[in-house]
Amino acid sequence: GPSRTNDKRGIVNSDWFVTKGGDGFESAIDPTDPNIVYAQSQYGYLVRYDKASGETVDIKPQPKKDEAAFRWNWDAPLIISPHNNKRLYFAANRVFQSDDQGNTWKAISGDLTRQIDRNTLPVMGKVWSMDAVAKNKSTTIYGNIVAISESPKLENLLYVGTDDGLIQITTDAGSTWKKIESVAGVPSKTYVNMLLASQHSENTAYAVFNNHKNGDFKPYVYRSRDKGATWTSVIGNLPERGSVYCIAEDHVDPNLLFVGTEFGVFVTVDGGAKWTQLKSGLPTVAVRDMEIQKRENDLVLATFGRGFYVLDNYAPLREIKEEVLASETAQIFAIKDAEMYLEGSRLGRRGKTFQGESYFTTHNPVIGADIRYFVKEAPKTLKDQRIEKEKELAKNNSDIPFPSHEEIRAEDTEQDPFYILEISDNSGMVVRRIKQPAKAGIQSAVWDLRYDSQSPVSTKSKEPKNIYQGYDFGRMALPGKYSVSIFQLYQGKISQLAGPQVFSLKFLEINKQMGYDRSGIEQFANEVAQARNQMGKMNSVRKEFVNRYNYLQEAVIATPKADKKLIEDLTKVFEQLANIDIRLFGDRSISKREFETLPSVNSRLGTVVYYLWRTTSAPTSTQREQVKIAKTELDFIQDELKSIKTQLIDIQGQLKAAGVSYTPGWMPDVE
Repeated sequence: GPSRTNDKRGIVNSDWFVTKGGDGFESAIDPTDPNIVYAQSQYGYLVRYDKASGETVDIKPQPKKDEAAFRWNWDAPLIISPHNNKRLYFAANRVFQSDDQGNTWKAISGDLTRQIDRNTLPVMGKVWSMDAVAKNKSTTIYGNIVAISESPKLENLLYVGTDDGLIQITTDAGSTWKKIESVAGVPSKTYVNMLLASQHSENTAYAVFNNHKNGDFKPYVYRSRDKGATWTSVIGNLPERGSVYCIAEDHVDPNLLFVGTEFGVFVTVDGGAKWTQLKSGLPTVAVRDMEIQKRENDLVLATFGRGFYVLDNYAPLREIKEEVLASETAQIFAIKDAEMYLEGSRLGRRGKTFQGESYFTTHNPVIGADIRYFVKEAPKTLKDQRIEKEKELAKNNSDIPFPSHEEIRAEDTEQDPFYILEISDNSGMVVRRIKQPAKAGIQSAVWDLRYDSQSPVSTKSKEPKNIYQGYDFGRMALPGKYSVSIFQLYQGKISQLAGPQVFSLKFLEINKQMGYDRSGIEQFANEVAQARNQMGKMNSVRKEFVNRYNYLQEAVIATPKADKKLIEDLTKVFEQLANIDIRLFGDRSISKREFETLPSVNSRLGTVVYYLWRTTSAPTSTQREQVKIAKTELDFIQDELKSIKTQLIDIQGQLKAAGVSYTPGWMPDVE
């Protein structure tokens, strides 16, 4: 299944497909053809699944005539060779190799296990009768291979691990095998949960042991620098209780490692000396498997019973070094190229739309440039500083002085500090500012790759209230180079903390109608935005004049010396304002009675904005014509408003001469 879709509904169940039944097993996907998936169920029942056709081919290795039966693990280890996408390695108690996508197999080893009879092993302190409840039911036959890895740096160098604690190594594709009976610090016969040959050095490999079935919940993570001859523990400061199941190595930095444990995921940036738990958005859960999607720098987790999790673009972890964090006040990490696209709407609206609550959806990640940054120390308000000092005094059992009036007033009037992420284009022009809370540590913000909305500035939330209401956003930025800097407002002063950090925007070219003359499209979009802005200003003036009309009419009535004919003059002004309202917003008196009416300036511009802001295609001739008509109408309305202003000033002057009382909206005389 996908980790995101290009549709507003998000990710739904039908976006996922089943490759094979069973309890859930590690699959392998052909790196050159993602339609080819190798999937299995219990005891090595392996198939080659073709997503394009939906066809499944059984490719499980079978014993030849007079050959002993194979002992398969419940979840048999399977890999595609990093040197040949047609070559598979699959293992029972022996290792099998196929060079034709599983059509033909050959065994490249003998039995690589200790060959212990499981019925001689004590369970709960003793050996049980064959009639014991569920004896050997729904369990793996003991004595099989459970881990396998081939070195990406050296073909035919294979590491194999067994459920009875052996590591077997071959450097010649199975002609000879070297057995590692034990590793210092690891109890005998401990399950080899995972082996990983390094992609950075042919000499380096990692081994993860898991002994929880024997009541031992310690972490066992080891590294070899000599092709498995010797092993060194790299558990560092991992918690003493928390079995480890899997390990992943970053494809850029060999010292950046991840491990999945019984209680979550841990990361190290120094090769295992110090580990830190990754918690944000991840519950305390057993992480049984993990993969790195190299192109996206995503860490993908498979948990035991809580689904899949994706850490999007973990690349900033490569830049987190102790010396950098100690010396830098703030830092913006390298920003991944942002892909620009528009989500479709197969269900007509976003989310569940009209499908009902039982229809499962989960949100897509936000589209945009993911900006990750680090601030060493957050600015402290006067109140924060006072509380800190008072805590220290309280620790020492000292008197705590009461602040002065000036200090109290300064606390109450101080503006909370905040950060501003300022985004500029390649010419240095600022295209967007994003306000962020002033906090310390590693944080993130997403620029939605759009200019700010052309709607009037508001302190209220712009989140839509229902599925019919659209988001209020600006037009899309152009592809190209951009940069971001961080500024801080603190105690009334703006200062730069970090930046600029350069990044790129590029189109995810999934729209076959995409207009590639983006500069021409941008010019038209800017013209539309200016016209819409002009309309907003004129509507504000119109509303102000309507308000002024209401007060002036009451003022004429309330002023005995005022000429009553001023009411007639005001009535003419009102009629002009009503006509402007029709031009701006349509003839609602007629339309609400279901008669056809001409488009208003607002509907002409609004329709263009709604669709132009939501497409990467070039504007149509109709859209261009609508904007031209709207601009002509706006010119007429502007002249009308100027005329009305002159009339209102004249009426206001006559009322003032007649001794009118102060009227709201007038500029008072100060003598």
